[in-house]
Amino acid sequence: MTGDNPFGRGCAWVDGEYVPIRDAKISLLDVGFSRSDVTYDVVAVWNGKFFRLDAHLDRFERSMKSLQMDLDLDREQITEILTECVRKSGLRESYVDMITTRGRPSRDSRSPWSFQNRFYAYAIPYIWIVEPDKQEAGSHLIIAQDTVRIPTASVDPTVKNFHWGDLTRGAFEAHERGGSVVVLPDLDGNLTEGPGFNIFLVAGGQLYTPDAGVLEGITRRTVLDLAAEQGLTTHVAPIPVADASRADEAFMTSTAGGVMPVTTIDGQPLGDGTPGPITMHLRQAYWDAHDDPRWTTPIDY
Repeated sequence: MTGDNPFGRGCAWVDGEYVPIRDAKISLLDVGFSRSDVTYDVVAVWNGKFFRLDAHLDRFERSMKSLQMDLDLDREQITEILTECVRKSGLRESYVDMITTRGRPSRDSRSPWSFQNRFYAYAIPYIWIVEPDKQEAGSHLIIAQDTVRIPTASVDPTVKNFHWGDLTRGAFEAHERGGSVVVLPDLDGNLTEGPGFNIFLVAGGQLYTPDAGVLEGITRRTVLDLAAEQGLTTHVAPIPVADASRADEAFMTSTAGGVMPVTTIDGQPLGDGTPGPITMHLRQAYWDAHDDPRWTTPIDY
């Protein structure tokens, strides 16, 4: 319920002001829009607490440095803006986005190093890649055949970006083949990632996740951390596409949904066709971690 709060459906920070999400706008001339010259990061708020905020801010800062972007805001100021967006919205479960664009060209120069980089932020209700009720049954994953992931030599996937042309094309392929989600292979025939999520396979009681061609997701990292704490063996290594069909279990990881079970790959069920025990154990551990003071930052509403 939003009541009389104009920010109840979301709050954004644009050009130095907090505005209701419906009023948030970006210039058509900002090359973040026109050329996808942008980086961003998304941190979740759950039960009134940021989850792994420092890890998201670290990655955001690394991404800006990699793209030679710089802001006149320091880390403390960015944190306060994100917090205030959530505070004004009143949201207890929220999807909180921080964005840096290259900015707008001046009349005198279109050289990207001459632009003034711009920062935007917003908080909206929490987003699920796969809704909780559908997670209980598990997703039907398609491995794309007609689309490969953009080579890392062209676009660095560890820098969070909006270069989603390949991922979107893959999503259409999955839809046409009767799947609900998609993972793209690379040029060498190894698994990479899907639109907004990393992938894990479980085989012989051990975890496997791709080592290249992927965003180093914070939820992915959390699963690896939780697995280490619980004595599970993990492998961050190349995974040939053929290995997917031989897995006992599989799941996706994302800030937008957590640990999301996969029960079918390319039309073939994994195991008995239901979410596997290791997947469900890690799923529960992930959500339990949202109350762990090591990884949470309470918001003073």
